[in-house]
Amino acid sequence: MHRELNVKHILVIRFRRIGDAVLATAICTSLRRTFPEAQIDYVLNDNITSLYEGHPDIDRVIGFSDADNKSLFRFAAKVRQIMREKHYDIIIDTRSTARTLLFSLFSLSTPFRIGTYKSYTPFIHNYRIANHTDTRQDMVQKNLLLLKPLEQIKPVTYCSDFRLYASADEKQAYRAYMESAGIDFSRPVILAAVTARQVHKVWDKSRMQAVLQKMIDNYGAQIIFNFAGEREASYARELHQAMGNTSNVRVDIKAESLRDLCALMANCDFFFGNEGGPRHIAQAMGLPSYAIYPPGPLKSVWLPGAGERYQGLSPEDIYSGDKLRPLDYQQRFDLLTVERVWAGLEPMLEAYLPQTSILSVNAS
Repeated sequence: MHRELNVKHILVIRFRRIGDAVLATAICTSLRRTFPEAQIDYVLNDNITSLYEGHPDIDRVIGFSDADNKSLFRFAAKVRQIMREKHYDIIIDTRSTARTLLFSLFSLSTPFRIGTYKSYTPFIHNYRIANHTDTRQDMVQKNLLLLKPLEQIKPVTYCSDFRLYASADEKQAYRAYMESAGIDFSRPVILAAVTARQVHKVWDKSRMQAVLQKMIDNYGAQIIFNFAGEREASYARELHQAMGNTSNVRVDIKAESLRDLCALMANCDFFFGNEGGPRHIAQAMGLPSYAIYPPGPLKSVWLPGAGERYQGLSPEDIYSGDKLRPLDYQQRFDLLTVERVWAGLEPMLEAYLPQTSILSVNAS
């Protein structure tokens, strides 16, 4: 037992993509509530570190660049330097890869070196959690299982909420930019992720177009397309063109940074589109959202906190395993029809879009 341990420094390691790192903030929040005096450091890829500026449950963000990650020697040297700067009482290694094990290897005196269960970790992590086998648990709950060993110190205050923050100044500055670009905040503003980083995860363009048009026709919605990179930008422009370049769709309002994206979401009424990192950010910003889940990623895992405010549709919602199994990837994706998506989406729009806007559209 470690009841006498005075926890001063905690390291949480969460490499990979935006969505994974956003969901793992629930670990930091749980640690903050359990050890309020401890310093919590968060290790990430440095291209997403700005998301965590001003986060009340993270004291220091440590970023690793692409150059750091490409060279094992450079990666190891940076890890060694970090671990020599201070003594960590707790290390939470959310991935437990051969590389992330170096953090614990360079700090074997850390009392709690916790990671996911892997065959090659027993002599480096002294607590290993098998947390990725149960598909009934969402990713936040899987992450929080890594905190179970800390109950040897004191009762852990588990928190399933994952949050990101934009300052009042950031929100106001971005709102002024949106107004100057012609956004009318007396009408609904919807952020739409019409594409995705991986092409095979993008819902059919004509179906996406049909749902977006329903939003415009039924609610007078102003829809801002969210995309990143030239390939996604080209796709967004093609979809806008297919919709007759309607002024209700905006491809010119851009978030130049992840901080801008948070501020943009803080000024929107709703999020709709393909599942991915932006949807996780939307939920972390408290923005009501409805997502399209492609075959593969289980909604039960990747939609934490599912309920009235956060919903989505996946092939598993339509067919059970026995009926789904014979279908190939595209056949499964094709189960997500316009009618099925709209049946789930429309009640949410009725609930979360500004009621004055809905009434005025219906009256017209």
